[in-house]
Amino acid sequence: MAKYLLLKHYRGAPASVNDVPMDQWTPEEVSAHVQYMRDFAARLEETGEFVGEQALSSEGTFVRYDGEGRPPVTDGPFAETKDLIAGWMMIDVETYERALELAGELSAAPGAGGKPIHEWLELRPVYGQPLTVTE
Repeated sequence: MAKYLLLKHYRGAPASVNDVPMDQWTPEEVSAHVQYMRDFAARLEETGEFVGEQALSSEGTFVRYDGEGRPPVTDGPFAETKDLIAGWMMIDVETYERALELAGELSAAPGAGGKPIHEWLELRPVYGQPLTVTE
């Protein structure tokens, strides 16, 4: 098994097919999207492929170490909202192809009008884990 992180971005990837920002969705559309994500995670829990997930706020602070005995620096660099992570899901799967399959399925979560978003997701292997590509 190998762990992969599926990253959702606030406009950090090419535009999705159904490119209406979530803050313009109706409450019902938001609920349907969240329920899709919950159902997806529940299915992966049953197969043992789910590790964890979390949606993230668009707010954040950049912090860096500024030397011994000095307070951390928290003012900049400032990322554009499009560069921030909207949420993540960690999966643990047998093959890279399975990770791709699940990322594609998650990309079909409903958005505005109940239609699939077809959003771009970033698929990243956990560092130090061998890629399990099969031919």
